Amino acid sequence: MTLPALQNTGVIYRRILSHFPQDISLAFVYGSGVFKQHGTSQGQMEKNMLDFVFAVDDPVTWHTMNLLQNRRHYSILKILGPTKISSIQNDYGASVYYNTLVPADGRIIKYGVISTDSLIDDLMHWKTMYVAGRLHKPVKMLVQSENGKLRAALVSNLKSAVMASFLMLPESFTEEELFLQIAGLSYAGDFRMKIGEDKSKVSNIVNDNIQHFRILYSNILRDCPQVVYKPPQGRLEVDKSPEGQFIQLMALPRTLQQRITKLVDLPGKNRDVEEILLQVAQDPDCGAMVHQGISSIVKSSSITQSIKGIATAGLRKTFSYSSKKLMKMWKGWKRKQSASQIS
Repeated sequence: MTLPALQNTGVIYRRILSHFPQDISLAFVYGSGVFKQHGTSQGQMEKNMLDFVFAVDDPVTWHTMNLLQNRRHYSILKILGPTKISSIQNDYGASVYYNTLVPADGRIIKYGVISTDSLIDDLMHWKTMYVAGRLHKPVKMLVQSENGKLRAALVSNLKSAVMASFLMLPESFTEEELFLQIAGLSYAGDFRMKIGEDKSKVSNIVNDNIQHFRILYSNILRDCPQVVYKPPQGRLEVDKSPEGQFIQLMALPRTLQQRITKLVDLPGKNRDVEEILLQVAQDPDCGAMVHQGISSIVKSSSITQSIKGIATAGLRKTFSYSSKKLMKMWKGWKRKQSASQIS
């Protein structure tokens, strides 16, 4: 099974991609500049920043080439050279190096660079859930190499999102409720949701993109023995027995399992993960523990990556980017107020 790429990527994305070194194993573009979100017009979409992520096999070589081609994209850190930039990328935050507020072909873009190995690790184990979380939601794939481990990791990440969501949902739910749960995974515990993001962000992502979520998840849901999937009715029924929940818990990524076991295991006991998850599967608060475990992963990576982002963007761009985020949050709040007054 391969991860389905959305069609009609558009010439604008390929034109922008042509400005960068081409040794890329995976490239995708995402966000409100690509997919319509509730309350956003086509004109607004075309003004929104385009968000790219590039996975590269050799970050030092890639940054060396990119510094030659696009030196102005980098903050003052460019004086440190490609080896140090790659160390900052790999060793801090979520192992992503972002250049932001970059003009390209009439659009403003932000692009993150991550090593292919770090991406695979995040997809498989949810070490930070930073890029893995973005890939829970629809993206436009621009480049996808024949790397078998990477392809398998992309699918594994989607299956993990489904299993984690099953544990936090009731026995019966709608497709929309599932997709809202999945889309919200990477925002659980993210401090930016309190101070820099539109509070309706998750529902805005899902409401106008149900079909894109179906493209990503329909095959996984049809093949999953843990759920009865009824596409014509748009409903699902999941196994909520202790045995069913134990199977779902055992299918979660390693880092999330470790975070859950820390919530339950008493200091000094050192029981094995399987024994602890068997206990969690029988607990009425099982879903809440899964949510808490995810929140702890996201909180840590969102804080450390944001601190790193100040250095990689520079103070002027950080101030400009943050101001735009706060304005977006304010507009979202005003829309919500207007809607509540009308109703």
